[in-house]
Amino acid sequence: MYAVIKTGGKQYRVEQGDVLRIEKLEVGTGENVDFDEVLLVADGDKINVGQPLISGAKVTAEVMSQGRHDKIRIMKFRRRKHYRRQAGHRQWFTEVKITGIQA
Repeated sequence: MYAVIKTGGKQYRVEQGDVLRIEKLEVGTGENVDFDEVLLVADGDKINVGQPLISGAKVTAEVMSQGRHDKIRIMKFRRRKHYRRQAGHRQWFTEVKITGIQA
């Protein structure tokens, strides 16, 4: 059984037991979080697609940790103009473990 959920402007295909990193949520470590924006639930050959969401469906997860991704480098460069700018960015994430899917 798997589901497709929407959180943080992105869509994720999740199964029970999956650990994934999503955009930061203001939830403490060890707490549970419910994802109500479920787009699709599939159980074997039975597929339930929402239009756009499935009413009454939810995916529960446990917050494992909070952290930051690896740094990415942003570089602007103009040749022959002596113009160079460099910056970096580290995005916050929340690591969650999927504990249940309810259709």
